[in-house]
Amino acid sequence: MVIIMKIGKQEFDFKNHTYIMGILNVTPDSFSDGGCFNRLDDALYHVEKMVNEGMDILDIGGESTRPGYVLVPEEEEAERVLPIIEAVKQRFDVPISLDTYKAKVAGEGLLAGADLINDIWGLKYDEKMARVIADAGAPCVLMHNRKEAVYRDLIKDVAADLRETLAIAKKAGIREDGIILDPGIGFGKTCEQNLQILYSLKELSALGYPLLLGASRKSVVGLTLDLPVAERLEGTIVTTVFGVLAGCAFVRVHDIKENVRAVKMAEAVLHSGR
Repeated sequence: MVIIMKIGKQEFDFKNHTYIMGILNVTPDSFSDGGCFNRLDDALYHVEKMVNEGMDILDIGGESTRPGYVLVPEEEEAERVLPIIEAVKQRFDVPISLDTYKAKVAGEGLLAGADLINDIWGLKYDEKMARVIADAGAPCVLMHNRKEAVYRDLIKDVAADLRETLAIAKKAGIREDGIILDPGIGFGKTCEQNLQILYSLKELSALGYPLLLGASRKSVVGLTLDLPVAERLEGTIVTTVFGVLAGCAFVRVHDIKENVRAVKMAEAVLHSGR
C-alpha cells in the first residue's frame, strides 16, 4: 500500500495519520448545505474557516449526488466549480479535490488548478475519465457505486467492483501511487449495508490502497439515530473514529473542528498501544 502520497504541493503520510477532507458544495440542492456557498465570497469565507480549523484538503463539488439528484450539464457544472477552484488556488495553500464523474469537467478543473479528481462512479460513468486522469498524472479517489443495492455477499461484491475499477485505472495508465479507494457510504447501499461497510473497512483496505471514508451527515447516521441533517454531528464523529481505527487515509466531513479533535483523540489512543 502507498504510504506517502503527494497531492498538489503537499505530502500525506497515510501510515501515521488520518487526514481531513473538507466539503465545499457549490450547488443549490446538496442534501446538507445546498445553496449556502454558491456565491464566491461565501465559498471563500467558508474555505478560510475550514483551513483555520485544520482541514488538510478541500473537496469542491458542483453537482449534488444526494438520492434523487438531477443531472447537471457539463457546462453548468464547470461554470460552478472553475471560478471557485481558481480563487481558492490564489488565496489558500491547500490541495484541491474536484468531485466530478465527468471527464470534461475533470479536465478543465485540473487545468484550473485542481490537484485530485474524486469520481463517485469509479471511472465507470464516463469512459474518458480514466484517460483524463492518467494524462494529467493526477491522483484520484475512486469510489464504489451501484445503481441498485443488490448484492450476493456485500463486502466481497464491493471488493470485486473496486477491482474492476482498478483494472480500468491500470489499463488507462493512472499512476499506481496516486489511487485512493472509497467504499461509497450512501451510494447504492441500504442503511444496514452502510453499517456493514463501516464495520468492514479493514477488510476493504486489504485491496492494498489507501481508503477515504465519506459518511458525514449521511442517511446512515440519520436513519440510525432518527435525526435530521443538522443534528448528525455526533454520529458522524463515531464514523470518523471507526475510520481512524481502520487506518483510513482520509475522512471527508462537513464539520472540520470537531472531526479534527476526534481524529486526534482516536489516534492518541491508537498510537499508545504501539
